[in-house]
Amino acid sequence: MSDSKQSEETLSVALSKGRLQDATLELLGRAGVEVDPAEAGSRKLIFRDRSGRFQFFMLKPVDVPTYVEYGVADLGVAGWDVLLESEADVHQPLDLAIGRCILAVAGPGSTARENYRELSAVRIATKYPRITTDHFTRQGVPVEIITLSGSVELAPRLGLSERIVDLVATGRTLADNGLEVIESICDVSARLIVNRASYQVKRQAVSRFIQGLADSLNP
Repeated sequence: MSDSKQSEETLSVALSKGRLQDATLELLGRAGVEVDPAEAGSRKLIFRDRSGRFQFFMLKPVDVPTYVEYGVADLGVAGWDVLLESEADVHQPLDLAIGRCILAVAGPGSTARENYRELSAVRIATKYPRITTDHFTRQGVPVEIITLSGSVELAPRLGLSERIVDLVATGRTLADNGLEVIESICDVSARLIVNRASYQVKRQAVSRFIQGLADSLNP
């Protein structure tokens, strides 16, 4: 096999660390991409599968669309929430049906039923300023966005905001902090994303990868 052919068949894949990591690796395994658990569970940020055909980058979820959009990675796995917030220009061929949850507006139970318009200007704490702004703009509700990088549930308890917008899976964290869902913005799951140039230049290898994942979703 020529060097050029080998290069065409080697794919780089950006994976999201955190809540999607284990489910993504399990899905890859079902698709025949074998990753050494010791490698995936180590502090390594770059590693290969056992066949050597795939190189993986372990990234913060918010960075995955950027690495794929700019072609550092051919493909990636990112949550729908991250993709909406980033508005990255990437191809999205497959919903992987993992990491299911909702992106929701939540607030203290004592004020959860208050109408937004009765609060005049609502302060919303969130990791998703773009999505949040768009959501409330469509409703004609004036809001002040407070951007946080974590522990968003603390904001209402400490008086930083009246509401939050965040991911909700079981709702346990909300309940533990005296919050409840007010409204759902959208359903969220992980998507496979592809760099647009890679989709053309490495079409055969990329198509095989996509098909393998699709088949693993419907065994």
